[in-house]
Amino acid sequence: MRENPDKRFNQAAVRANDARIGRGFRWSVLVFVTLVIMVAGGRYVWQRLLAPSSTVTEQHIEGPVKVETSRTAEIPAVRFSDITKQAGISFVHSNGADGEKLLPETMGGGVAFLDYDNDNDPDLLFINSSDWPDSKTASSPAATMSFYRNDGNGRFTDVTVAAGLDVSFYGMGVATGDYDGDGFTDLFITAVGTNRLYRNNNGTFHDTTGIAGVAGSDAAWSTSAAFFDYDNDGDLDLFVANYVQWSREIDFELDFRLTGIGRAYGPPTTFSGTYPYLYRNEGDGSFTDISAVSGIQVNNPATGQPVAKALAVAVVDIDLDGWQDLFVANDTVQNFLYHNRGDGTFSEEAVELGVAFDRNGNATGAMGVDAAWYRNTDELGLAIGNFANEMTSLYVSQGEAMQFADEAISDGLAAATRRVLSFGLFFFDYDLDGRLDLLQANGHLEDQINQVQPSQHYRQPAQLFWNCGDKCKNTFIEVATEDTGDLAKPIVGRGATYADIDADGDLDVVITQIGGSPLLLRNDQQLDHQWLRVRLVGNHPNHEAIGAVVRLSASGVVQQRQVLPARSYLSQVELPLTFGLGDTAAVDWLEIRWPDGSTHRTHDIHVDSLNIFEQTDTTIHASEE
Repeated sequence: MRENPDKRFNQAAVRANDARIGRGFRWSVLVFVTLVIMVAGGRYVWQRLLAPSSTVTEQHIEGPVKVETSRTAEIPAVRFSDITKQAGISFVHSNGADGEKLLPETMGGGVAFLDYDNDNDPDLLFINSSDWPDSKTASSPAATMSFYRNDGNGRFTDVTVAAGLDVSFYGMGVATGDYDGDGFTDLFITAVGTNRLYRNNNGTFHDTTGIAGVAGSDAAWSTSAAFFDYDNDGDLDLFVANYVQWSREIDFELDFRLTGIGRAYGPPTTFSGTYPYLYRNEGDGSFTDISAVSGIQVNNPATGQPVAKALAVAVVDIDLDGWQDLFVANDTVQNFLYHNRGDGTFSEEAVELGVAFDRNGNATGAMGVDAAWYRNTDELGLAIGNFANEMTSLYVSQGEAMQFADEAISDGLAAATRRVLSFGLFFFDYDLDGRLDLLQANGHLEDQINQVQPSQHYRQPAQLFWNCGDKCKNTFIEVATEDTGDLAKPIVGRGATYADIDADGDLDVVITQIGGSPLLLRNDQQLDHQWLRVRLVGNHPNHEAIGAVVRLSASGVVQQRQVLPARSYLSQVELPLTFGLGDTAAVDWLEIRWPDGSTHRTHDIHVDSLNIFEQTDTTIHASEE
């Protein structure tokens, strides 16, 4: 018999409070003082910023005390170069804004790297929005998404029309995955209104939304999505996050305003919540909506209304039991952690596990999300980019069975990340030293925010945090903007993704922005670090081996990654996994846990190259490219 959700919610809250109190006694005096200063300094309050007819005044915000870092190693010198134009990227995002201040105008910008033609080069897709119906400033021709083929050297050719993707609608985000098992990566595009599924037919895309049954409601606003195999039957299922219940009429009826400026973008706190979608792949090109029976629909126990205001999702096997779980970032309400029970259903356990709220017990303005074993231990980190005046959340497993604590302060993220409004973020090893670093894209919602909050700016530079491991007191150190090259360009950042676009072994970055051009940033590191890239070819129908876990040992240090492209904000990263090796020239072993649960270990590894491992029923075949 399923437990009463109201009872479960209340019991979970009690347990979470007890756990939180227990952890409080263990905090150091330094962290306690930091917390007091942080609370006193000010917090993100949407209602105060955008309340109708209210007077907005600037308050001096004291950031938390920055913990001093004792370094024994210097931050590596790595610069990123803006090669957007020279690489052939001419895309400009359109959000349809013409002064009416409709909330979706602030939220788009999905981007994905995928190998659509199976040539082992990451191609690049930008999701576009569009003009609103009856817009006075409608563009001609209508805005469409843009798709670029990689020539293998980091130069791109626009193939949008040839690929069949010159379609105009109010797009948001993208999920990539071979849902029909034919060996070609397909696309699912989220939107304000109905969503779209495009089947990849040997390099051209065809709209199969109706046949597949994944359009969703024409009144919904979908955001991030992910292909993953939730029931371990071999084919890819589909999770779709939905944001708030929104319509043009509701937006104008609420009529949010900034004193002295006029109409403004409204806060999500005033809009009602929604339910996400979960679609089960039937293996014949169609999906069944199992949202209601799978346990992913969460209601407020007091009102009975939907809770979710979801903007991002990360698929991760939290407890490494072979069943994929879901971590969902919700904006201004509690986050969700859907624990896969292995029987076709999920249990929402974010409160019990300590990832629903911030360290003060408050919901945050959660935007982008990622998950990684960034300490090269069994401790899993869940990162969330949050709203202005809120630090990035970094929930880390505590060694107990699936218990997490927010360690953003002790890991060095607190002061720097409170200055900005963060959307896309991800872990990646930018300097190839064998430790996962953190990048986040930033940008505000309101283009005139500086007039009412001088400490905030519409355009904001991205931030890069170097993972120094045990070489310094804090895990992460912010790399100074003058040392990151064009990564520091202030933009209205939204989606963010990475791939090795030029086959040199290091990871390059794309950041999109609302109503403007993206940044394609080439990683120009010259540290002479060794590296290893891994691409897996799984058994039919999961050719892309979505969900596989790869562990690598070099000089006694074990790194762990999972093949899951859905992360960041509205975006997808490339499928191949990149392992930095630093000065280590040899790998002890590489172990693959395939999606079907079988595990294989190999010593046939080629450093400084792409290694392709193909699964068969009994063994793996390794090849070097």
